[in-house]
Order: sequence, then structure tokens, then C-alpha cells
Amino acid sequence: MNERQRTLTGLSLDSLTMAPPQLLGGVRLVPLIRSASRSDLRLSRRVYAEDSAFVEVDSKTFYTAYVPHGLVANWTTDGGAVFGSQMTQATKKKDGKSYGQFITARGLRKMARREGKTQLRFLPLHVAMEGLLALHFGGPDIAWTEYSTAAMRTGLSPRIETVVPGDQIAGLDDALRLFEIHENQVGVLVFVSESLASACVVPHPEDYVALHHTLITDFYGDLIWQYGFYATDNVVCPDPIDIESITSVADLRREVDRLRNRWAEMNALLSTACCDREYRAERVYRFKPFSLERFITDLDPAAENHIGEAIYADDGSLQYLKTYRMSSSQTRRAYLLSQLADHEWDLDQCAMALGCTKDELILRLENAGFGYLLHQHVIDGARARVSRQLRK
Repeated sequence: MNERQRTLTGLSLDSLTMAPPQLLGGVRLVPLIRSASRSDLRLSRRVYAEDSAFVEVDSKTFYTAYVPHGLVANWTTDGGAVFGSQMTQATKKKDGKSYGQFITARGLRKMARREGKTQLRFLPLHVAMEGLLALHFGGPDIAWTEYSTAAMRTGLSPRIETVVPGDQIAGLDDALRLFEIHENQVGVLVFVSESLASACVVPHPEDYVALHHTLITDFYGDLIWQYGFYATDNVVCPDPIDIESITSVADLRREVDRLRNRWAEMNALLSTACCDREYRAERVYRFKPFSLERFITDLDPAAENHIGEAIYADDGSLQYLKTYRMSSSQTRRAYLLSQLADHEWDLDQCAMALGCTKDELILRLENAGFGYLLHQHVIDGARARVSRQLRK
């Protein structure tokens, strides 16, 4: 593993306080409060006019997606304050900046691109999704006979995942519009039908006020869309206040504090699927004293899995976070690719590690959408042998 990659246990939200949740139907919003925010990093939004964008990842790879906006990070290197957005118009054509108008509509270069000495433009959530799509993108590195010529030549190209914009999640728009933003709120945990759909954290409360409603333009997994469609009222609640023990204002204050603590414990319990997991992180961009990273959880098929991106300061504090809940089918695809890569794309060794036959593994690959990696006669032979086994 190179110095840009690392394996960690637990995504820490210890520097943030979880406020009591705001409930509307099947949507639960948990505000995240930061008691003291840094002043040397700020985030602002950059709107893009088109519904989709082409991002040049490298000279041979392009990423195409729904990209309604980018984020611009402004920072200082001496610890001084950054006062809001530092965006300016460009005097000539330049990636990420408008030419003659504020809104831009053009192809973009790189997921994260530096603009000047203290400004970085990156595409929220797409930094993480591009990492998922690029997972073992090169395909087999040994010319095993089972793999097609196209797979050996181009790897997993093209690689596609389907997502759903937030305005399609039932109740999310109303929840974001109706609930008030707390003082010192810098983020939110979004639960749909008691499942963690997304976590969002920004460096400063003023940034969150400006970016709060962009959660509706983020993308979510189709599983979250289904949860929103079928979810009813939330029913998970801690024990209520003990009314009989209240005889004074001090007693009431004590019981409210206890209720808030119970809410915090319950919120933390609901978010363990993302926070208390082993995950692999990769540094995308270093801009001292901060680092932009993307990560993916351990791809346990029996558990919830998330991808995301984060900005950490050199003191280890979390300044920015966006996560995406993977569906079970996305997890299966990523898991199969990781297992193949771990076993040098040898189907026999991978099948042994997964506890199945080689033919069963081949059919799993086809069902996951990776049938194009294999020669057709390999798939047909595996299907015929499995069919004969079932008839016996």
C-alpha cells in the first residue's frame, strides 16, 4: 500500500455533537453541532448550468455524470481567517471558472483541481463515486484464458452505476425546507426509514447555511429511494422525560439534558454502519494544512456499506464529509472485483476463497453485470454444467 492509501477503523465524529433529531414521516435529520469552528477553511458552491458533465480523469479516462454543482475550498496557510467565498471571474477560459458569466457549462478537468494558491475546486460525492468506479478498473493483469480480448485490452470500460437525485427521495425536500438550522450547525445525518442515507459535514456554520439545501441535489442509492417510497412514520424514540420527578425548573433542565444524552446515544447507535467500520482511505489532494481523501468501507456483503470523501486538518480534525450508502447490488459488484483482484484474477483461487465452484463464480460475475469480462463460451459452459448439476 502506497503512502496515499491507508486502512482505518472508525470514521470519527467525536468533535461534533449530535442534536436531537428532526422527524418528518420516514425522514430523520440529525443536526451536527461544532462548538468551535476553524476560520482558515471555508466551502462555497459553484453552480453548473448543465445537468451533466464530462470530467477528464486522465488522458484515457472520462467520467460522465449528473453534476449540478461543485464545491470550492478556500483556505489560508498561516491560520488566518477566510471570509466566505473567494470566487472570482476569470479573464480568460480556465477550468472551473466562468468566462463572461458566473454560471459555467463546460467539460471539467480532474475531480479536484487547484485554482490559484489557496483555492481548490472539487465535485462533491463524485470524488468518492469515481473511486468506486475506478476500483480495479484496469481488469486482469495476467492473461488468463477465460477473459475476453476486450477485457484484457480495456479492463472494465465502461463502468456504470445508477444513482437517484435527492429530490426523488420521498419527504426529503420537505424535511430540509421545514426544519430550522441550529446555531453552530455544521452538518447533518440523513436517515430514511431509520437507515443512514448520507452524512454531511462542512467546516463552518455559515457554510452549512449556504449549502444546506444542496442535499436535495446530491445523489443517493436506489435502495434509499425505495426506503423513502415505502417508509412510514419513524417510531424509534428513547425513553421520555420522567414527568413525575419534575418539581422545579432545575429538575426540568436535568431531565431535558438526560433526554438529549439519550438521543445522542441513539443517534450514534444508528450511525454505526458508517462510523464504526473498517474502511480504506485514499488521499486525493493535499493542500496544507488540509488533505482531501476518499474512502470505502470494508465491503462486507452482510452489512451496510458506504463510500465517501472527507477533508482532514493536520491535527486530525474532520472538516468536511460526504457519504453515500451503497446498495446491495453495488456492494456485491465491488466485493467481487476486490476478491478477484486479491487473487490476481485467478477464477479458481477466487472461487475457493469464496466457498463456491468456479462455474458458480462465473455465473455470479455474469449476474453482477461483468459477463463481458469473460469469453462467451466460458459463460455458456458454466451455465450448462450448473444446469446439469441442478437436474441431477
